[in-house]
Amino acid sequence: MDQDGAMTLQQRQVLFLLVLLGVSGAASEPEQFSVVEEMERGSFVASVAKSLGLEVGELSNRGARVVFKGNKEYLQLHPKTGDLLLREKLDREELCGSAEPCVLSFKILLENPFQIVRAELMVEDINDHSPVFLDTEMVLKIPENTSPGTVFVLENAQDLDVGNNSFLNYAISPNSLFHIQIRDSSEGRRYPELVLDEILDREGQSEVTLTLTAVDGGVPPKSGTAQVRVLVVDINDNAPVFTQSQYEVQILEDSCIGSKVVTVSATDIDAGNYGEISYTFLHASENIRKTFHIKEELGELYLKEKLDFELTQSYTINIQATDGGGLSGECTVIIQVIDLNDNPPELTMSSLTSPIPENSPETVVAVFSVSDLDSGENGRMVCSIQDDLPFTLKPSIENFYTLVTEGALDRESRAQYNITITVMDLGSPRLKSEHNIMVLISDVNDNPPEFSQRAYKLYLRENNSPALHIGSVSASDRDSGINAKVTYSLLPPKTGDLPLFSYISINSDNGHLYALRSLDYEAIQGFHFTVRAADGGSPSLSSEALVQVLVEDENDNSPFVLYPLQNGTAPCNDLVPRAAEPGYLVTKVVAVDKDWGQNSWLSYQLLKATDPGLFTLLAHNGEVHTARPISDRDTIKHKLLVLVKDNGQPALSTMATLNVLLVDGFSEPYMQFPDAPKEQMQTDSLTTYLVISLASVSFVFLVSVIMFIVIHLWKKKDATDGGHFNPNGPFPGHLVDVSGTGTFSQRYQYDVCLTSGSETSEFKFLKPVIPTLPPTEGNGKDSIENPHLRNSFFFT
Repeated sequence: MDQDGAMTLQQRQVLFLLVLLGVSGAASEPEQFSVVEEMERGSFVASVAKSLGLEVGELSNRGARVVFKGNKEYLQLHPKTGDLLLREKLDREELCGSAEPCVLSFKILLENPFQIVRAELMVEDINDHSPVFLDTEMVLKIPENTSPGTVFVLENAQDLDVGNNSFLNYAISPNSLFHIQIRDSSEGRRYPELVLDEILDREGQSEVTLTLTAVDGGVPPKSGTAQVRVLVVDINDNAPVFTQSQYEVQILEDSCIGSKVVTVSATDIDAGNYGEISYTFLHASENIRKTFHIKEELGELYLKEKLDFELTQSYTINIQATDGGGLSGECTVIIQVIDLNDNPPELTMSSLTSPIPENSPETVVAVFSVSDLDSGENGRMVCSIQDDLPFTLKPSIENFYTLVTEGALDRESRAQYNITITVMDLGSPRLKSEHNIMVLISDVNDNPPEFSQRAYKLYLRENNSPALHIGSVSASDRDSGINAKVTYSLLPPKTGDLPLFSYISINSDNGHLYALRSLDYEAIQGFHFTVRAADGGSPSLSSEALVQVLVEDENDNSPFVLYPLQNGTAPCNDLVPRAAEPGYLVTKVVAVDKDWGQNSWLSYQLLKATDPGLFTLLAHNGEVHTARPISDRDTIKHKLLVLVKDNGQPALSTMATLNVLLVDGFSEPYMQFPDAPKEQMQTDSLTTYLVISLASVSFVFLVSVIMFIVIHLWKKKDATDGGHFNPNGPFPGHLVDVSGTGTFSQRYQYDVCLTSGSETSEFKFLKPVIPTLPPTEGNGKDSIENPHLRNSFFFT
């Protein structure tokens, strides 16, 4: 909803509450309008805008409408001009019968702000009905000895019009025996009476026929006629007399047709024909004749048609008892119709607002009115809705109700409400009616997107191809429409030299993550970043999730031989005394692999040797031992070709060459000329130097063993406290554990190598095996320092 719409809704709510508070003090006098009956549909009645003191366009802006009781629609309000127009042709006699004045009550309903204006429409009568005699022929039996001046009551004419249009005058055809006089009743009706002017002579004229004419007071006047037959009879000097002058009867409105209502009784002391009595209606309207029937001989009144309390609550019937001589008596029967609860309540919906925003405060949803045609307790009503709804009903004036929200709603909990408005009367049995309405709740952006996980962990194998899809993040929004459309973005890292966006990218529509470039496990083992999910609402709401990407190692590095150094300028020779026992440790091949896990597990294999049976190679640690005792026939110089292979798939390998010299003792001539004949090395000076060399080597060897034990114990302690690498499960027996198992320590490895080329032996300590290795990419925790290359040294 835009801002203007929101302000209108708030104004509407405030004004509605003001109307409810001040409606009791509003002017009680209704607006008066009038219209002449039988006007054509669409005829102009009045200007509502002028009557209410409003501008013409203000009625349309305030949602004005006309509401009649019982869903009748006699009038319509023109939205542009504010004129009140006839929706249908009105018949005053059909609407009000004989009631005068004929007033139709209605209400003018203004929604914004809420206001109810009471109004009345007076339907004026026109002379559109002629007087009608219900009995077109009246028969009077007059005794011949009747005195002049005697009055005989005649049936009056009926005129459905009112006022002057129903004011009747009566006249009779010219004659010398009778004239007409008019009697005004207390009910405002006029009855014709026939007055005898001369004594009748049955023998001279036994029957007189007259024409009775009724003329109304309309312009132009209308008339109706009836025949009056006067039968001259013999003398009858006693008129019938009723036992009661007035009968009062109550009858249920649901009484069956044919039910006996009452029995009237009259007596006549005359004998013979003059004492025989017949009962007839006197001055009965068409409605009475249509509803009731009287048995002339018995005076029993029966129901001829179904009663309806809502149309007629009581009947007053005049009954005449006439004897055979023409004399008559009168009585009155008053019939009260007892109301039954036979009409269910009716509900008229005036306005309904749907959808409504979920964050709206107390809001008017619907305005409606209720009515019941019954009376008393049968016409009293109560309204209700379901108990589990966040709505309430508030009564207004004259059976008007408003349906109001109790507070802000939550569309995510419930997007629509099916409300059943129940209207029940208090009659017995109680009748009710129900009206169902659906109220839709429109969405407001009040929920941020929620990730399916608070943190994601993704795995990526190194040497991946660029633009590789490595995984996805997913967030959902409980809102709807544009408020639920989620877009994804990467947040820039807070620290780090390498920009995150050079590693990873995300599809903003679906959260798919892609690696932008090939990664090297040896350079970076993992990184993390934050993904933001934002919805399309205004203002936009967002949430964040942490994504960790772990780079998985591939076997892309061959083993590297640290000892013996394969690219040295001078060959490195290992010396073995001929007196060495089987199993004597000759040397150890030391190699490392820059890969990780099982890709860095190494195994050693002796491919080729000068004497394959003299030496044996341990596959798991690269140690070379003598396999048998050394004999004099064995050659002095031996060359071993060793294959170092990792455990990757596929496996990578490196070749190493070992040079082994068999000597009788550690002397300089053996170190200088390993291939010279034995007779050239048997001099005293050489023997002396050899003894010194052997003593020095033994000392160095002892120091090395002590250092090895100390470092080995330190290494175990370091591994217990959390070493660099602890493979899960047992270590394969045929592979080399370069993290510290075997003869040498993990961090510092030493070996002895004697070289020729100087007159005096020389020891060089702690010289790095690999002077310069390529630096790894990254810094800090992301930098990879291979534990197998760090702090590895050997003797030359």
